[in-house]
Amino acid sequence: MKLELQKDALELLKNLIKTQSFSKEEDKTADLLEDWFRTKEMTFYRHLNNVWATNKYFDPDKPSLLLNSHHDTVKPNSAYTRDPFKAEIEDGKLYGLGSNDAGGCLVSLLATFTWFYESKDLEYNLIFAGTAEEEINGKNGIACMLSKMPKIDVAIVGEPTLMQLAIAEKGLVVFDAKVKGTPSHAAHPNDNNAIYKTAEVLKWFEKFDFPKDSDALGKVKLTVTQINAGSQHNVVPGHVDMVIDVRVNDAYSNTEIEQILQENAPVDEIKARSLRLNSSSIPSDHELIKAGISLGMETYGSPTLSDQAMLNCPSLKLGPGDSTRSHSADEFIYVKEIEEGIEKYIKLLAKALKI
Repeated sequence: MKLELQKDALELLKNLIKTQSFSKEEDKTADLLEDWFRTKEMTFYRHLNNVWATNKYFDPDKPSLLLNSHHDTVKPNSAYTRDPFKAEIEDGKLYGLGSNDAGGCLVSLLATFTWFYESKDLEYNLIFAGTAEEEINGKNGIACMLSKMPKIDVAIVGEPTLMQLAIAEKGLVVFDAKVKGTPSHAAHPNDNNAIYKTAEVLKWFEKFDFPKDSDALGKVKLTVTQINAGSQHNVVPGHVDMVIDVRVNDAYSNTEIEQILQENAPVDEIKARSLRLNSSSIPSDHELIKAGISLGMETYGSPTLSDQAMLNCPSLKLGPGDSTRSHSADEFIYVKEIEEGIEKYIKLLAKALKI
């Protein structure tokens, strides 16, 4: 059965690649996930472009483990030399948009869920969710599903990690800031030029350090990523607008980051666009982590964002593929990575759930 599942998962991934599924346009790939459940005669549910299911013998008195990955993709970049929607296998590589991020993870988790679907006496219930809008952190993806699915106690989020255990993930807060000055004609004296004042502000952001480090995620990473001012050459602008990208470790809440910058940053205004993309982690002594380590997996902290940021339970990021291939031209995943991913997912859950 395992070989059959691996074969079916690969075929599903090929069909997903062939089907356009940009964020907010995932209806056809959601249909493909529905087809999987119908073919396997498993009960499933759909909300918008999200498809989910629970194991056959779901017990509300037991804790639940979520297996989640996304089926939306970014748009192909201009450097593609292949048809991004043509699923081709060459030299053991399956090429195509979304093959690595995160189609390989999605079909591997779906195959794993299918493997355990009819198992009795599991220590955890299993919930599978193939969700939408991950690439844009959209409101109609995993965020809208949390109130519709049973309570989740722990989660595995499928993202390409080379099947290593990402036990923590940085959160994200984007800030809009403003440095104000006195607008004037460029020919007149002005000792309150907002652009000149911004030079010192930029130095402050460059040097500022959040003191609390994380064992898994290191320091908070703050980066000024955009700056904008002025309308024409002979007018001194009245303000400079800045955008600051902050990657938050698990030593701080997003609210704490906002408070620290509002109290300390030498700007006239600073406001977070959103505080919902939190850092994520799972205790290093959780049975999933101990089981993974016993199977030879290594642990690390991830600087990149995923649907983990939407969850409020312990979670880890784990999946076949390599994150360095994500959003790249001529994206691919090795066929053997999918086969091994399914094998390792099954072994991990069997060991952790004592099946």
